[in-house]
Amino acid sequence: MAGVQTAVALREQGFTGSVTLIGAEPHQPYDRPPLSKAVLLGTAEGSAFDVDFEALGIELRLGREVLGVHPAEHELDTAEGPVPYDVLVLATGAEPIRLPGAEGVPGVHLLRTLDDAERLRPVLARQHDIVVVGAGWIGAEFATAAREAGCAVTVVEAADRPLAGALPAEVAAPMAAWYADAGATLRTHARVRSVEPGAVLLDDGSRLPADAVVVGIGARPATAWLAGSGIELGSHGEVVADDRLRTSAPDVYAVGDCASFPSGRYGERLLVHHWDNALQGPRTVAANILGGATGEPPAVYDPVPYFWSEQFGRFVQYAGHHASADTTLWRGDPTGPSWTVCWLREGRLVALLAVGRPRDLAQGRRLIEAGTPMDPTLLADPARPLKAAMA
Repeated sequence: MAGVQTAVALREQGFTGSVTLIGAEPHQPYDRPPLSKAVLLGTAEGSAFDVDFEALGIELRLGREVLGVHPAEHELDTAEGPVPYDVLVLATGAEPIRLPGAEGVPGVHLLRTLDDAERLRPVLARQHDIVVVGAGWIGAEFATAAREAGCAVTVVEAADRPLAGALPAEVAAPMAAWYADAGATLRTHARVRSVEPGAVLLDDGSRLPADAVVVGIGARPATAWLAGSGIELGSHGEVVADDRLRTSAPDVYAVGDCASFPSGRYGERLLVHHWDNALQGPRTVAANILGGATGEPPAVYDPVPYFWSEQFGRFVQYAGHHASADTTLWRGDPTGPSWTVCWLREGRLVALLAVGRPRDLAQGRRLIEAGTPMDPTLLADPARPLKAAMA
C-alpha cells in the first residue's frame, strides 16, 4: 500500500520524472485487508490494486529483493545488480514475528502475504482443528474466518486478555466473550512450550490437537536489510523519520509500517502498523519530494491514527492515540452489540474505540483532529450524537 500510494501520489501531484517500484514479491501489488477475509475464505481470488501502472509511467520491478543501500552513492544493492536513485522512498512494511521453535514444523502458518492466504485457504476448506497463537487483531480476524469456514478453533494468548498490547484491560475484557459467542475457545495465560506435527503443547502441560497452527504474535518493521547503511533505526527496528517523513540520510524518505514519526498532536513518536497510515503518509512524502524542487513549504505529517477490524460479527474501529489520556468514558453497554469508549485529555477527545457505532467514529475522528473541548456528561450519553457533546 505505502509503496504504490507513493508512486501514484507523485504522478497525481505532477511529478514527471521516472518512478520505479521495486518489490520482493512476484505478484502484482495488492491490498492486505482482504487477505484475512475474502481471499482467505475463497470469496475473492486476490486483491490487486486497480492501478494502471503503465498508463502512469510507473515501472514495476517485481520479484526483486533489495539487499542494501548506500546513501552516499545514491545506490541500491539488489540480487540483479545495483540500482541508482535520485530520491529513495523506503516502504518495506512489517514482517510477522515467528514463533520460536516452530520454524520448519509442518502445518505452522503465518498470515501476512498473498501466498500465506493461499496456503491457508485449503486448510480452512478441510475444516481442520486449528490453534491460533495470539489473540491480537490478526488472531481474532483469522479465528473469525476459520469459524465461518466450520473449523474448530482454539486461540491461545500469553496475556490475561485479548488485545493486551493494544487496549487497556477494562476495554479489552468485554471482547473475550466474543470468542465463546462465535464457538471458538480462548485460553489466556497460555504460553506455547512447543509445536509438533498435529499438536501444540502448552507450559501447563496441556496438549491441544492442531491440524494447523496459525501464528499471530505481532510484527516488526522489515528493516534488517538496512543494517550497515547508516540510516538511523529506532528501538523497535523501525526507520526513524522526521515530521516530513525524511530519514537521517539525504534524499531518503520512509513511510508506512517500517517508519516512526514524531507527532506534535500527541507529543511522542508514533509507530503505526495500520492500513490508513500507509494510505495517508505517501501524500506527504510526494508533496515533500516535489516541494524540494519547487520551493513549496514543507508538508508535515501528523495524522490522527485510524484502523478497523472485522471480528466475530462486529465492526471495530479505532481513531487517535489513548496513551496520554486522563479520562475514560463509555457510551453504551460493553456487553451489548454496540458501544464506544472515549479517551480525553484535559477535556479534549484524543482517541475512541467504536464497536458497531461507525457514526461515533466518523464524528469523533473529526473532533480529535480539531481538538474540540467536550462535555463529559453529554459525551457519555449513547443516545446523543457525539458531535452534540461539544462543550
